[in-house]
Amino acid sequence: MAKKILVIEDDKDIRDTVTFALESEGYEVISSENSRILKFIDHHNPDLILLDNWLTEWKSDANGQQLSYDLKSDPKTSHIPVIIVSAVSNIAEIAAAGLSDGYLKKPFDLDELNAIIKKHI
Repeated sequence: MAKKILVIEDDKDIRDTVTFALESEGYEVISSENSRILKFIDHHNPDLILLDNWLTEWKSDANGQQLSYDLKSDPKTSHIPVIIVSAVSNIAEIAAAGLSDGYLKKPFDLDELNAIIKKHI
């Protein structure tokens, strides 16, 4: 059975590119432009979450750091690796504060994407 990756990215071009690249590698990908999909995480049961740090959600102050912290602090989801994705210069600190398992700095190439996923799956 293919490993399942949840991609939460508000930039459609990045989301589509990442989805295509991961599906080409044999992963099952569920993608979303916002964090509302996390309400159904039990249904999707991902093996890994790629999480954009800056989500532009309507009426939401959601950011990847806080969402990651919430996921990693919850016993039901703490086992799921969370990778924060962002272009900010202090991404390592953001990932650490969010208890994330790793981070990927934008812009990234597909080899970097594949390497970090293989490291955590």
